[in-house]
Amino acid sequence: MTENLNEERIATFLDALASSAPTPGGGSVAGISGAMAAGLVSMVCSLTIGKKQFADIEEEVRGIHDRAEGLRRELQALAQADIEVFGRLSAAYKLPRTTDADAATRKAAIQQVTRSAAEVPLRIAQAAAALMPLCTSLANRCARLIVSDVGVAAILVRATVQSAILNVEINLAGLEDALFVRETRAQLEDLSVGLGEEAEGILAIVRQRINQ
Repeated sequence: MTENLNEERIATFLDALASSAPTPGGGSVAGISGAMAAGLVSMVCSLTIGKKQFADIEEEVRGIHDRAEGLRRELQALAQADIEVFGRLSAAYKLPRTTDADAATRKAAIQQVTRSAAEVPLRIAQAAAALMPLCTSLANRCARLIVSDVGVAAILVRATVQSAILNVEINLAGLEDALFVRETRAQLEDLSVGLGEEAEGILAIVRQRINQ
């Protein structure tokens, strides 16, 4: 896929995703799902701002909205970055290896780009994880009729983080930089700690409010 992901219609994106082309792939899907979660958070905020019954929390909700929009833009950009880094990695694998010098240059290029290919989904996971506290803040305070959207956002956040982590791990498996691998795995572990529990806590609140 050579087009800019953020300029495509959703049908075009899905057709490309379902095709034999290697991109967009799982990393881009993770970025888009995170952006969708952010969009839902922004929507809930937009439907809350300006309502008299929520006047006492309007300033806080505006802050949540601004944070969600920043993360949405970041996640959309990262979805495109994932496509671009795959292109660079594919090009690195096609470098000549006729001579020992060629082989060494090719190996170094692959290692360098593979590191970038791990860093992009790591940033997706980090950006998505930053959305979960926003969902927590809204779950008990938004209008009951839109609380399900907060729940969907939380589910997408959890799925995004888990999906992005898989994309980090597949690239770490090919890296020889033991320090980078170790430090990145530690970051992945930190991102995972408590994520599922927080999502389940949000969903419990959502279901309780739905059934009030």
